[in-house]
Amino acid sequence: MKEVSALRLNFALCLLVLALAALSMMVGRGGILLTDAFQEAYAADPEIFSLILYEIRLPRALLALMVGATLGLAGAALQGLLQNPLAEPGIVGASSGAALGAVTVFYFALGGGGMLGLPLGGVLGAALALGVLYGLAGRNPSLTTLILAGVAISAFAGALTSLALSLAPSPYAALEIVFWMLGSLSDRSMEHVLFAAPFMGAGALLIASTARALEAYGLGEDTATSLGFNAGSVKARVILGTALGVGAAVAVTGVVGFIGLVVPHLMRPLVGHSPSRLLLPSALGGAALTLAADIAVRLPTGGMELKLGVVTALLGAPFFLYLVLKARREAVW
Repeated sequence: MKEVSALRLNFALCLLVLALAALSMMVGRGGILLTDAFQEAYAADPEIFSLILYEIRLPRALLALMVGATLGLAGAALQGLLQNPLAEPGIVGASSGAALGAVTVFYFALGGGGMLGLPLGGVLGAALALGVLYGLAGRNPSLTTLILAGVAISAFAGALTSLALSLAPSPYAALEIVFWMLGSLSDRSMEHVLFAAPFMGAGALLIASTARALEAYGLGEDTATSLGFNAGSVKARVILGTALGVGAAVAVTGVVGFIGLVVPHLMRPLVGHSPSRLLLPSALGGAALTLAADIAVRLPTGGMELKLGVVTALLGAPFFLYLVLKARREAVW
């Protein structure tokens, strides 16, 4: 695929994100456009119109944009750091760790029961999962080692989460946790946006600060070290940035998988396989894909709404298998 000018690519992606965000605010359940309903609501009561627009539609669109951008950016950074095209927050266990941390806070009512406890729990869980990954996989992990370590971490975190569900004092609490873990942006408010935004913003800044180092890492860790980059500092910033962003995202939306895997692969041929130039397009592409997926979950008729995490998994799992088979063929040849 032909390399595209970075300015033109980012500009086109920005326009796509804005268009999808506007469409997200207008589409309701059953795929019904709410233009006429908004006009009627405004004519009947401007306060109701403002409530629908700013307290229901806007938070959902903003969270889709923020969560998608965070997952896309984290996926691109992890792939550059680990020098492995299959690295992404879900596969390396960060999402499962974040889910476990958030469930632990939710289950034990830590943090005084306040909403701030969920992002903090998610951040700590994701950081712990990524730290264990590095301990298990070691330096310059192979494809097999990375996948096995990620599967082990995800399985262990999933088992602990299931244990919390089985010990839940109320079946309604267990059901609430299960539905939350499926991933969804429905019924989110500006409070969720305001609590998650600082964590995601801080994580994005930390990852962005490693852009030049990731470019050097593309030539190998030894080369990056010889060019003056501190390996420990780069790894710490990527891990902490991913933990902050993914932890907060999982805490407010549940597990939304494969965004960080699919988007960097779609963007990479357009930026000339440059790790540093991949970061911003991956963030914008992740935002666009999440917005589009969140619109798609509202299209079924009958008043039902699909779960966002289910839709992204249905899209991402076949793509992941395709990448594994592709890597296997390349290894054989």
